[in-house]
Amino acid sequence: MLWLALRMALAAVLSVGVARSQAPGSAPDWLIHPVAAPAEVRVAGDCLVLENGLIRRTIQIRPDAATVAFDDLRTGASLLRGVKPEAEVVIDGCTWRVGGLLGQPDYAYLTDAWRAALRQDPTALHYVGHAIGAPVERFPWARVRHAAASPWPPAGVALRLDFAHDELPGRVVSVHYELYAGLPVLSKWLSVRNAGVQPCDVDGFCAEVLAVVEHEADVEAKFMSPPQTLHVETDYAFGGFTARTSAYTVAWEPDPDYATQVNYERVTPCLLRVRPPVGPDQTLAPGATFTSFRVFELVHDSTDRERRGLALRRMYRALAPWVTENPLMMHMRTADPAAVRVALDQCVDVGFEMLILSFGSGFDVEDRSPANLARWQEIAAYAKAKGIEIGGYSLLASRRIGPDGDNCIDVATGKPGGGKFGFAPALASAWGQRYFETLRAFYAHTGFSLLEHDGSYPGDFDAVARPPLQKGHADSQWVQWRIVTEFYQWCRARGIYLNVPDYYYLAGSNKCGMGYRETNWSLPRAQQHVHARQNMFDGTWEKTPSMGWMFVPLTEYHGGGAEATLEPLAQHLDDYRSHMQAALGFGVQACYRGPRLYDGDATRAMVKGMVEWFKRYRAILESDVIHGRRADGRDVDWVVHVNPQASPRAMLVAFNPLDAPLERTLRVDLYYSGATDRVQVRPEGGTAREYALARDFSIRLPVTLPARGMRWFAIE
Repeated sequence: MLWLALRMALAAVLSVGVARSQAPGSAPDWLIHPVAAPAEVRVAGDCLVLENGLIRRTIQIRPDAATVAFDDLRTGASLLRGVKPEAEVVIDGCTWRVGGLLGQPDYAYLTDAWRAALRQDPTALHYVGHAIGAPVERFPWARVRHAAASPWPPAGVALRLDFAHDELPGRVVSVHYELYAGLPVLSKWLSVRNAGVQPCDVDGFCAEVLAVVEHEADVEAKFMSPPQTLHVETDYAFGGFTARTSAYTVAWEPDPDYATQVNYERVTPCLLRVRPPVGPDQTLAPGATFTSFRVFELVHDSTDRERRGLALRRMYRALAPWVTENPLMMHMRTADPAAVRVALDQCVDVGFEMLILSFGSGFDVEDRSPANLARWQEIAAYAKAKGIEIGGYSLLASRRIGPDGDNCIDVATGKPGGGKFGFAPALASAWGQRYFETLRAFYAHTGFSLLEHDGSYPGDFDAVARPPLQKGHADSQWVQWRIVTEFYQWCRARGIYLNVPDYYYLAGSNKCGMGYRETNWSLPRAQQHVHARQNMFDGTWEKTPSMGWMFVPLTEYHGGGAEATLEPLAQHLDDYRSHMQAALGFGVQACYRGPRLYDGDATRAMVKGMVEWFKRYRAILESDVIHGRRADGRDVDWVVHVNPQASPRAMLVAFNPLDAPLERTLRVDLYYSGATDRVQVRPEGGTAREYALARDFSIRLPVTLPARGMRWFAIE
């Protein structure tokens, strides 16, 4: 027994994250091997149990409905410490708890004996029935370009719980769940159906209320973190480049019922509440139904940053699979039709897949004239005949529309302004409605298949009533979010690619910025390379490579002069190659902004060769990044791509920022490649060499890197 204990302790020391210290005979790691267990809802006594082999949520339905357990089946950990309502809704000014049970004596934990004694809350909406089904697509996705073969909608199971109350006749509130196969993820939302004869108002709602086990037990309240077991986000997200900076709906609050917590002031952030900041203040006519935003809950089984990022990226690939579309794109600096044709020809010649008429090019999607529509319809037909996509740029936020009545009005001042970017168009105004009609008409008429929608809608409020769409401040955020997301979903259904510098992935957009400071592209070229690799290293902790764009300033951008730009391209071929090596080596697409992609045979050969290399290894290069060493300009920096289902199943990409060659031996972690014993490492298509994996699933790989160069190693 002592030997067994020592052996298990050693295995735990060698492990990284939960997966490497699982007991013998336990389930395979879900991040490496497909999960065999289906997602299902089963009846267990007085409970409905949602389970998929990874997580389990248990909802008691007698004497009323409430979540009484939320468990991580991989670790055995319980996420839940207490019973709360399933949701809350404000109807006609009155707040109603939706389900829930009373009588828990201590909110630090919940025992089976306490659970059996819980009683119905007489002031809440009560459970009246349920239905079980399958997930349905949130909106259509037209697959018109290269993307991962993810099922849409994702496989899984759906559950709907219905609630009503005698004092709210004709109103039915339903709480919806979807649990997905092979993912420790569920989604949740609510709907309100007006089956009465009079209109009613849905003034507010809280789609999720969970008493979660706290992350820290601090007596003082200075620095307290919310629970780390649960990542929560919604599709009601805007105004940021990351899930955190766009999460206006997710709040971790103190739990007033938790009287026995360690914190002296009882302000531990361990009560999850997910609700809009204001509103939605929606009026329901008889027979109408209101549907809330969606909440997505990912259960983490580790505090390891890499593992948590891998889980989040897996969630995005399944629940927003259009983010895996990753076309090579040129940002055309001029909208002159003759120059555009030349650029399209160059794109086709070297293998680029998309051309964007960039900001500052002179392209105007808001020009409704027949001549403008005819011009770009002809160019789009030319591009389609060549097998390449074309699209354009449009600015939405951070602009002022005249007259002032078409701008969002600040509730504090009664004047335009006060938004995230200062001024913002009011999307429910006459101008806003005309703007989206113009975009729809342009794309339907011309055949363009890409929109770069700058700024997007960042969540600004508008104090003005704009009938029939908007009543005023309380509903303005909801109304404007619906306007922009319904447009994005119209695009998604037609295969229109969406570059949106905002976190609209779950609402239909394809790509956001990886994360960089625009003025850094005005730095000297050598500094740009280091910054670019730092930005991609940092961005891919939570984004897949295909979710974030980067930038290559073929011509001057925000200043910097000749030292910052690549034109003339032939004179800066090494720097041009370095930009492409970094972006494509990370599996990331950059915006190559200029009038052309090459200016001679040598430049053409370099660009074409890099594109051919990327396409040959596209499957692995667009797969997950395991972070090796971040660029610092002092030594080798590197990442390794992993995908147990790809061939090769891993690829190391390493960069030398120095002016002289260097030799290093890198410890390369191959756990998430699925390799268990030995691997074959083939440097740049050369002769393979076999390496035995250490007990921590790593190899020690000697590498020799040329001055300011890159090397790559395919691993099987």
